Amino acid sequence: MFDLLLLILQIIVILGAARLVGWLFRKIRQPQVVGEMAAGILLGPSLLGLVAPRVYGFIFPADSLSYLNAISQIGLIIFMFLIGLELDVNILRGRGHTTVITSQISIYVPFLLGILLAVFLYPRLSYEDVPFFLFAMFIGTAMSITAFPVLARILSERKMLRTHLGTVAIACAAVDDITGWMILAVLMLLARASESILPLWGMIVGVGVYLGIMLFPLRRLMCWIEDYYQQRGQITQGILALILLFALASAWSTEFLGIHALIGAFLAGVIMPRHHGFVHALTEKLNDFTVVFLLPLFFAYTGLRTSVALLDSPVLWLYCGLIILVAVLGKFSGGSIPARLTGMTWRDSWALGALMNTRGLMELVLLNIALDIGLITPTLFTMLVFMALTTTFMTAPVLEWLYFRRMVPPVEYTTPAPEVLPPEEEEYVPVD
Repeated sequence: MFDLLLLILQIIVILGAARLVGWLFRKIRQPQVVGEMAAGILLGPSLLGLVAPRVYGFIFPADSLSYLNAISQIGLIIFMFLIGLELDVNILRGRGHTTVITSQISIYVPFLLGILLAVFLYPRLSYEDVPFFLFAMFIGTAMSITAFPVLARILSERKMLRTHLGTVAIACAAVDDITGWMILAVLMLLARASESILPLWGMIVGVGVYLGIMLFPLRRLMCWIEDYYQQRGQITQGILALILLFALASAWSTEFLGIHALIGAFLAGVIMPRHHGFVHALTEKLNDFTVVFLLPLFFAYTGLRTSVALLDSPVLWLYCGLIILVAVLGKFSGGSIPARLTGMTWRDSWALGALMNTRGLMELVLLNIALDIGLITPTLFTMLVFMALTTTFMTAPVLEWLYFRRMVPPVEYTTPAPEVLPPEEEEYVPVD
């Protein structure tokens, strides 16, 4: 039965831990969201369940987690809409060949390495009934993801957002995210075809109809709403209600079609009008409550599904280390080498490779979707969660070491005082 007191207690514990651990991470120059991700893991069986199993069992009994999951999924839908809203697909315009080439190779290299890794992992860590093609495509996608919001936070905190390196990194992350979600949408169609009430051809046709409606009549409706905002000068409650209905309807449509609700929410944000004032005002309305209240619930739910006890042998820890190694190598080389070949300095190229290694929240979303549909085992899920946390955590210190500590200090030039000749040596200049 639903226990309201228990749910409130869970939310209190989760929000308190998220703010505390997030504050501690900020003290070591990590984005707060990284600390909130870590807090979710600490509240799960990996720590709290080990050191205080009775407390863990009292606060997070297994039969109560469905309610926590339901609230966190609503938060994720709104957050993915915000990610799509902030992800301007026109960001590549005018960025030059460096951004275009680097963004593509930073996807292909880790994706191919992920497929090679899948050949090794499939007979060891996969369900027998999962086709190798789907498993390999998922591992490749998981290796290719870059967390756009966490990357933007790191660049903003270090005042790099407006630099050439920052704009290239943001553009590459945008392309990575869009490509990753497109691949995931195809995987979801194939993986859920047998469970859907629609046949595969019906799902494909339905997706085409959905995209047509989103790109034409609904996009024009959103443009009309933006014009109304320009006239009123603010996001009214009526405007906000219509936009939320649009995002939720898009999420419902993609879930019904067998893709996933989060992909629909993301696409709803992507096709929204791009007027800066409109985007900023809408983000201000939704962002704080989503980030402060709803996202920590998702991190905690992810942590509750992550158990270090599943890695109960040195061999499994070696597999986990191999996954982290391939993830770091794929993103670092896929970002830094093409950047250098297209004209960036070695210092900037290394920094770009380090930034592309940020996975964060987007990776956790991807992993939870894969676990929900039975594409990966809980053991592999735990390994990949550790990979996401490790690669995200290491971004800031590696960037500090590769980029800021290698900055050439500016040379201070002192202008010597003009030499003054003694009176008897001054040159006589006639005055007209």
